[in-house]
Amino acid sequence: MIQLSNISKIFNGGTHNAKTVIKGLNLNIEKNDFVTIIGSNGAGKTTLFNLISGNMFPTNGTVSVGDKDVTDDAEYKRAKYIGRIFQDPLLGTASTMTLEDNMMITYKKGFKWLKISLNRKKRSFFKKELLQLNMGLENRLKENVSLLSGGQRQALTLLMTVLSKPEIILLDEHTAALDPRNASIVMDLTAKFIEQHSLTTMMITHNMQHAIDYGNRLLMMDGGEVIIDVKGEKKKQLTVEKLIAMFNDIRKKDFENDEVLLA
Repeated sequence: MIQLSNISKIFNGGTHNAKTVIKGLNLNIEKNDFVTIIGSNGAGKTTLFNLISGNMFPTNGTVSVGDKDVTDDAEYKRAKYIGRIFQDPLLGTASTMTLEDNMMITYKKGFKWLKISLNRKKRSFFKKELLQLNMGLENRLKENVSLLSGGQRQALTLLMTVLSKPEIILLDEHTAALDPRNASIVMDLTAKFIEQHSLTTMMITHNMQHAIDYGNRLLMMDGGEVIIDVKGEKKKQLTVEKLIAMFNDIRKKDFENDEVLLA
């Protein structure tokens, strides 16, 4: 589904401030994979997502989705088949618009025919879908999204993303800004929707236990490289302690990201 071939990303290339963030990365993600990604700050995780989504272009290498080379495709073109959810719950919804308008824009992939298309049948469909969240949002269709809590907005963003029928979902620490209760609710919904819709998913997380518990494959990044790639039965046997020990053995240094270790 996703193929990265010899990908490098260098910021400020050709200057004294040049910094290589991704180093000669080769990575294949299979259709229906649910890949969790862990790593310390500056490991290159978000840059990797930016390169896949088209938010950035690689300095070297190619990005392919399916059989198509999308290396030079702009982000808006890739958004037709790639959905992305960020850490900040405010980024996935339009605060000054109603819940039903937000859902309609995502469902139609834009503003065109918004008011004409928003009819009784569509509202009934949205209510039915919102029932899955178990948050009472099915009764708040005409309220502005700004009135929702962070957990409600992130759950809504997740549902809206799924309704837009992407082939790939990129989850960029999408529960990190939530309290533990809401983070657990959103993660349960995430696993449910991924299975229901057979989505190819990549999820960056600062929570090592989440990286172990969810998905069929785990990647650990450090210094712009994938240093650990575990799947299947080997992944099921992982523990946080084993994962840290693997990092220490490979890099010959301690894993020192407190945010990850304390999650």
